[in-house]
Amino acid sequence: MFNDDDEDDAYFEGNLKDEVERFEAGIESGNLGFIDSDKLEAIIDHYLINNQYNKAKQCAEFALTLFSFSELFQLRLAQSMSALGQLKKALNLISSIEKKDNSSCEIKLTKASIFSQLRDSNSAIKYFKEALMLSEPEDKDEIYLDLAMEYENSNDYKNALNVLKEAIKYNPNNEGAIYEIAFCYEQLGEYENAIKCYSNYIDDNPYSFTAWYNLGNTYSKAEDYEKAVWAYDYCTLINEDFGPVYFNLGNAYLSMDKYQLSIDSFNKCMELDGEDAVALCYIGEAHEQLGELKLAKEYYRQSLDLSPMLPDAWLGIGIVEDLEGNTKEALTFIHKAADLDPENPGIYSVLGGAYEKLNDIDRAQEYYLLSLELDPTDEECLTSYIKMLTKTSILDTLEIINEFIINNQEVKIAKVLKVNLLWKLGNKSEALHLFSLCILEDIETAKELFESFPEYKEIKEFNELID
Repeated sequence: MFNDDDEDDAYFEGNLKDEVERFEAGIESGNLGFIDSDKLEAIIDHYLINNQYNKAKQCAEFALTLFSFSELFQLRLAQSMSALGQLKKALNLISSIEKKDNSSCEIKLTKASIFSQLRDSNSAIKYFKEALMLSEPEDKDEIYLDLAMEYENSNDYKNALNVLKEAIKYNPNNEGAIYEIAFCYEQLGEYENAIKCYSNYIDDNPYSFTAWYNLGNTYSKAEDYEKAVWAYDYCTLINEDFGPVYFNLGNAYLSMDKYQLSIDSFNKCMELDGEDAVALCYIGEAHEQLGELKLAKEYYRQSLDLSPMLPDAWLGIGIVEDLEGNTKEALTFIHKAADLDPENPGIYSVLGGAYEKLNDIDRAQEYYLLSLELDPTDEECLTSYIKMLTKTSILDTLEIINEFIINNQEVKIAKVLKVNLLWKLGNKSEALHLFSLCILEDIETAKELFESFPEYKEIKEFNELID
């Protein structure tokens, strides 16, 4: 936005520090006198580059006492005000400059930046586009990047992608643009394209630990945890002191049921970056999965000591209490988690299971339904709910699962659960036919029948269909 590329100039190399000190001494004594406009411009730019916005504003205001008609100093004052959050004043000053029929790329960029801070993305996009029309070729990639970020702020990732591809045309080595392209692909769920983007960048920059880190993150989002670990390991080889990678590595290991490796990774993260409530909570979860309930509870409590409003830690203590046979006591902790995170379907599913264990079927049904309303794709919750209902009335449960299938065609496990109900009602040919369709649709989901209802492992007809 302002010139910071003149470091080869003798003035910048030798005299800028002296001029800044002289200016600051003059401000303090109240005796500034006359300063050349070029020197004032350099001092203001120095302050802006170094985020010293109050000083930049002060210097710009002084410059305007000497050069009152200077549009450059008016612009620098507007930029200082913008950085200080004085957005309306900055816009008014920009408008007064524009009334003089002077339009430049820098003015348009400043205006776009102000509208961006005002969260007016449409206006920001408009002025970034106008800035592009006035910009030099060597500046276009960065302006395209700013424009793309504004589209991202509006959740318009397709337009952001198109703009970022233009940025890459002007500068194929713009690392920021490459990362944003991959980010947009991730937001659109196009993980393969995101992985390809990072991989291509790594081919040219194999020692970029941030690229390996982001590649690992994309593999994690695609639920390919083995490759995520592979990418994270390369990141740690290049930069062993980068804390966030160990946190994400811990998450990947947790998803792979490699609990001790997960614990080690989270501990390494905290060794580098200090104690973290979420990391402690995940360590608690790992110990819980290992059956080390006392340790799990201890880490959940340590997590709450750091962050008393962390719902996952409250939920974790509730689950441990339940596993220890204290289901009534567990409800207090699980309800606390639900109060803190009322849009989390997983918490309501756990509540449903707890009330079912206490034989409070009405409350259990209430929370299972609440969970499924928030996330109908939760196969574990749906299975638990249907199993519970089956104990009361198979025919009524069949009616419920039929309605669920009509409204949620994408939830494949629902048809598998229907197979069990049909078989139990004696509709064996219909059950076998539906099971064969489940196999054609997704054989791995179809096999869940044997996990949820082990008795089918002994029934010849089902085994023949799978074979």
